[in-house]
Amino acid sequence: MIEAVFMRHTDRLRSVVIMGVSGAGKSTIGRLLAAELGAQFRDGDDLHPSENVALMAAGYPLGDAERTPWLREVGRYLADARTENESLVVACSALKRAYRDLLREHVPEAFFVFLDGPMPLVHERISNRSHDFMPPSLLASQYLSLEPLQADESGIRVDITMPPDQMIELIAEQLTSAASASRNAS
Repeated sequence: MIEAVFMRHTDRLRSVVIMGVSGAGKSTIGRLLAAELGAQFRDGDDLHPSENVALMAAGYPLGDAERTPWLREVGRYLADARTENESLVVACSALKRAYRDLLREHVPEAFFVFLDGPMPLVHERISNRSHDFMPPSLLASQYLSLEPLQADESGIRVDITMPPDQMIELIAEQLTSAASASRNAS
């Protein structure tokens, strides 16, 4: 197990958001990372209201108006975990900077893990899986909306062509470094 710096529940690194387009591996990597860190995992897709699920299942991309209440719910979930002194890893697309800013309104110290990869690979992945409401036809709209992490955002970009175990090791190392840096800054 990775050095338990994260497990000490530093104020700044209890909330990790695994972000990216559908099919990038958010749920898989989120579950693996949570297990590695001894944290809880929550799939943000489970927090979508039924109206959003119906729109996506019918092949319609969500707009900001539909995403905002969902993102607020994800943010509340992160904030509740922090209030309970729990470490939480959440899978949430968080495609735009404004979406991540909305999550940071609830948990300013959130650390974002951007799972990034080429559209053909992701399209192949989602074409070969079963998902309740995210058809492959919506992938292009997600890439059009995607705003990668910016230099002033707390987080890391991870190449999804890496094997999952290497991804988890890289993320955990970054979390340990970030936790150490925040402790030293205090």
